Amino acid sequence: MKSRRINSFAVYAVIYLIFLYLPVAVLPLFSFNDSSYVKFPLVGFTLKWYSQLADSHGLQNALVNSLKVGISVAIISTILGIFAAKSVTRYRMRRSGLLVGFIMVPLVIPEIILGISLLMTFSIGGVKLSLITISIGHLMLCVPFSMLVLISRMEGFDKSLEEASLDLGENAWWTFWRVTFPIILPGVVASLLLTFTISFDEFVLAFFLSGTDATLPVHIWSQLRFPDKLPSVLALGAIIVVLSTIVILFAELIRRGGVQLNKQSKV
Repeated sequence: MKSRRINSFAVYAVIYLIFLYLPVAVLPLFSFNDSSYVKFPLVGFTLKWYSQLADSHGLQNALVNSLKVGISVAIISTILGIFAAKSVTRYRMRRSGLLVGFIMVPLVIPEIILGISLLMTFSIGGVKLSLITISIGHLMLCVPFSMLVLISRMEGFDKSLEEASLDLGENAWWTFWRVTFPIILPGVVASLLLTFTISFDEFVLAFFLSGTDATLPVHIWSQLRFPDKLPSVLALGAIIVVLSTIVILFAELIRRGGVQLNKQSKV
C-alpha cells in the first residue's frame, strides 16, 4: 500500500511539473526558430534573434533599470527582513503573530489592486513616478519573502551561542555581527538572491509605478505590440528564464547547506 502511494505521488509530481514547465520550455524552442511567426513546424535554426538583443538601446536601458531596482530592493528588503526576523524569534512581543500577519498581507492582495493603490497614493502626494516608486512597490512584496527565509534560519540555530557571548561581556551589537550573522549568512545570501529575482521579474507593480524609466518586464510587454519584435522578445525571455532558474537553485543550495551545517554544529 505504501509503495502504491509513493508511485501515485511520483506520477502526480511528474504530471504537475510537465504542466507547469512545458509552456516555459517553448520560449527557448522558438527563440532559435528562423521565422518571425511562432508556429510549427520550425523553419530552421538561427541565432540572429539573440544577436539583435545587443543592438537594442531601449533593451539595454531597461536592463540597467531592472538591475538598479533589483539590487537596491534585495539589499533593503534583506536588511529589514533581518531586523523583523530577529525581533520575532528573539524577543517576546505582544501580538507578534498579528504583526507578522500584517507584514504578509501584500502576498495575498492581488498585485493589480496593490499597484492601483500605490499609484493613487503617489499621485495624491505629488510624488513623481520613477525607479524609486517602483522600488517602494517591490519592497512591499520582497520584505515578507525575506522575513520568511530569515525566520526559518534564525529559528534553526542554538540561541545559547548568543547568550554565551553576552555572558562573556560582549554587547548586543557585536554579538550579532560576530555570532549571529555568520550563522545566518546562508539565509542572508538566499534572501538576497530570492528578493532580487522577484524584483527583477515583477511586472504589474512596475507597470503602474514606472514613469519614463521602464524596467525590463515593462519593456518586453511594450515590444509585444510589434510582431517583428516577438522573436527577440522570446530570445530575451529564454535568457531570463535560464538565469532566474540558476539564481533560485543557487539560493536553495545555499539555504540547504546552511541547514545542514546547523545540524552538524548541534551534533
